[in-house]
Amino acid sequence: MKHIKNYLSTLKKGINTLDVIKLQKIEEIIFNKIKKNKKIFICGNGGSASVANHFLCDFNKGIKLSSNNKLKPKIISLSDNIETILAVANDISFNKIFSFQLDNHYSKGDLVILLSCSGSSPNIIDTLNYCKKKKIYSISITGFAKKNIQKKANINIDLGIRNYGVSEDFFQIIMHIISQSIRLKFIKKAKKIIL
Repeated sequence: MKHIKNYLSTLKKGINTLDVIKLQKIEEIIFNKIKKNKKIFICGNGGSASVANHFLCDFNKGIKLSSNNKLKPKIISLSDNIETILAVANDISFNKIFSFQLDNHYSKGDLVILLSCSGSSPNIIDTLNYCKKKKIYSISITGFAKKNIQKKANINIDLGIRNYGVSEDFFQIIMHIISQSIRLKFIKKAKKIIL
């Protein structure tokens, strides 16, 4: 019972301290990239990889349908192709599993979103450095990253939560908030529609 209460308390604290101004800015950036027909790459390890793949689902399908095909999101999860990930990890380096794919697909004006609890995974750092080198706009969402890591992305939301499970819950929550916020721009009588 103690653990359940502590978990829920941490979740509530995160909700109360979430930087909604920064979250709104991120939503606007993503929305504008979609409107301009730019690609949005997303990546993460472990549970964050699962959220990255879910992001792909909710945006590529959900936003397109809600907008009556006015928006055609081009979301690419760099965590999604296990064959490519393993080939790069085995033949080059696990640190390069995201940046190697990105190098094949990115174009000027594209966006990269990185999900990471600590922010310090070598493949996340490598991708952030790659983005900086190639001048690709990056957004990082982290659970408890060090200040110097938070500054590597163009914009960062750090939750200040040292719990992997709760941090990954928030990655999912943030993804759903942004997705539904964009969808609501196109849905009339939104209160009668289940998002």
